[in-house]
Amino acid sequence: MAYAAWDQHPQPLALDSAPLPEYGSGSLADLLPTLAAGMGVPGATAAITELTPADRNCVFLIDGLGWEQLTSHPDEAPFLTSLLATSRGGTGRPLTAGYPATTATSLASVGTGLPPGAHGLPGYTVRNPATGELMNQLRWQPWTDPRPWQPYPTVFQLAHEAGVHAAQVSSPTFQNTPLTKVALSGGTFLGRLSGEERMDLAAEQLAAADRSLVYTYYAELDGAGHRHGLASDHWRGQLMYVDRLVQRLAEQLPPRTALYVTADHGMVDVLFDEEHRIDFDADWELRAGVALLGGEGRARHVYALPGAEGDVLTCWREVLGEQFWVASRDEAIEAGWFGPHIDERVYARIGDVVAAAHDDVLLIASEREPKESTMVGNHGSMTPAEQLVPLLEVRS
Repeated sequence: MAYAAWDQHPQPLALDSAPLPEYGSGSLADLLPTLAAGMGVPGATAAITELTPADRNCVFLIDGLGWEQLTSHPDEAPFLTSLLATSRGGTGRPLTAGYPATTATSLASVGTGLPPGAHGLPGYTVRNPATGELMNQLRWQPWTDPRPWQPYPTVFQLAHEAGVHAAQVSSPTFQNTPLTKVALSGGTFLGRLSGEERMDLAAEQLAAADRSLVYTYYAELDGAGHRHGLASDHWRGQLMYVDRLVQRLAEQLPPRTALYVTADHGMVDVLFDEEHRIDFDADWELRAGVALLGGEGRARHVYALPGAEGDVLTCWREVLGEQFWVASRDEAIEAGWFGPHIDERVYARIGDVVAAAHDDVLLIASEREPKESTMVGNHGSMTPAEQLVPLLEVRS
């Protein structure tokens, strides 16, 4: 009766098998509130209990530097590797990024101290309920009024109001972007082009007051991973450069300072074949009943035509359920993917169906998203390679 297996449908991945972010105790959203609480900022909560307060705190966020990628490349990053045991207050453990593990979502979590379900940037592209259009939350296209979209104050704003010297040292390109305004504004923004200039200026800003909260950022490691992949000389060269930048900053820290090196997400390389890259635009089953496809290749928001929500969920589970965690909006919310609660204004931004990659696969859209569909390195989902990020520490 060997043929009996033909009638057995593969079982979709159980939703409770998805490794949830450590919201409230060990996620990116918990970092700045913990540091602010240690500096006496009213209303801030020290959620990451392993961290010790400091008068001066600096967060250096390296875009795309996941925990697994760092621990796999000790030769390219000797200084960062020497700090691995200091991660998360000397426990040698990583933080989790939050879902989805993507830049706009993670930067908003860092800056506001809130999980995605509260700050309201729950994906790379999401539907704007007011217009019915997809809104790109990284590039902020089409234009959307930033303040109603994300109305909460940032931790930098709260710290500045409490008398803490707050500063962001980053590329001048980011100074006036809507994402910076809703996620990282507060205190002083200082734009510098080179990584070395940013490190030097961050050290100066830390020394500018008895209590300082300074944020600095480097994006090019992530770009090298997207374009060339984690196995490329381009990516490894960027990691070597980042390693030198961190050491440069660490050697200039003023007294009573804690430097934390972290990231917004990790990354996985995905092969270029039909088995690993499933093309939504070429698959009539996946397209049936779908009005809009949001998110990105490893973290999709699917918006169904009115009345087709159940059919789309059933189809996506049947087609993708062995390789993706596929949930309805309410199931994803109930499971806590976006945090412990969802603000009312955020609810309809989340897809009717949410699909998070389990395997090393992508759901591309070759016609709708031609540029994104050609990226080598990708991220977004809840796998350890994407979710886990370092929290390396240097104290002076």
